[in-house]
Amino acid sequence: MIFLTTAAVINRWFFIVFVMGLTIGGLYEFFYLIKKKGIPIYSYVGIFIGMMIPASIYTHFEPTKNWELLFIVVAFLLILLLQFARQDNTNAIVGLSTTLFGVLYVSWFFSFLIKIRFQLLPDSEIAGIKILAFILLVTKCGDIGALLIGSWLGKHSLIPQVSPNKSIEGSLGSFAFSMIAAVAAKSFLPVALNFPVWHVALMGAFFGAIGQLGDLSESLIKRDCQVKDSGKLLPGMGGILDVIDSLLFTAPAFYLYMSSALSNI
Repeated sequence: MIFLTTAAVINRWFFIVFVMGLTIGGLYEFFYLIKKKGIPIYSYVGIFIGMMIPASIYTHFEPTKNWELLFIVVAFLLILLLQFARQDNTNAIVGLSTTLFGVLYVSWFFSFLIKIRFQLLPDSEIAGIKILAFILLVTKCGDIGALLIGSWLGKHSLIPQVSPNKSIEGSLGSFAFSMIAAVAAKSFLPVALNFPVWHVALMGAFFGAIGQLGDLSESLIKRDCQVKDSGKLLPGMGGILDVIDSLLFTAPAFYLYMSSALSNI
C-alpha cells in the first residue's frame, strides 16, 4: 500500500485512478454497512454520483464555483425519483439522507486530495506533490503512532462507547507522531509561507487531532452497524474506509487552511 501511495503521489495519471478506485471502494463499503441495517439506500446512484465528483474536479469541469456540489443536487433528485417508484415508503427519509451522507462523507471529503495536489499550487507540479505528501505523512504517521503507542502502553480508554480499543495513550502517541512528521516534512511546504518550526509542529498536532476525529467517526459508523471491519477489499487492513477514514477529515481541513495561508502571501 505504501508503494502504491507513493507512486500515486508522484504520477498524476495513477493518482487520479488511485483516488477514484479508493472512492468507489469506500462508497461500496459504506453502502454495504448501511444495507446490513436494513435501510433502503440507493447504492448504485450514490457510487455513480460519488465517482463523478473527483472526476469533475480533476478535469476542471467547473463552469461555476463549487460545481461539484451540483452532483449532490442531482443525486438527491435521482434518489427522490427512485423513491417515488417504490411501493414501500418505509424509512424513505432515512434512505435519502444516508445515501447523500455517504456521497458527501466519502467522495466529496476524499476529493479534496485532488484539490490539494492540483489546485493549491497549480503553477508547480513538484510543489503540488510536496504539499500533498506533507498532509499524507502527517495524517498516516498519526495513525501509526496511535497504533504503536496504543498497543504498547494503552491502558485508559479514550471513548469506550465509540471504540473500546482506542486509548488515551494511543491518542497522545498520534499527536506526537503527527508533530514529528510535520516538522520532518517542513521543507515540503511552500517556502513563501515561511512558517517557523513551532508553527509547523502545531499544524501537526492540529491535523493529527482532525485525523483522530475521522478515525473515531468511522468507528462510530462501524459500531452502529455492529461490524469490526468496514470491508474485505483490503485484507489485513480492515477495509478501504479503515485506511482512508482519517484523510476524509484532514484533507478538507488542510485544503482550507492552506488556501487561506497562501491567499495572504
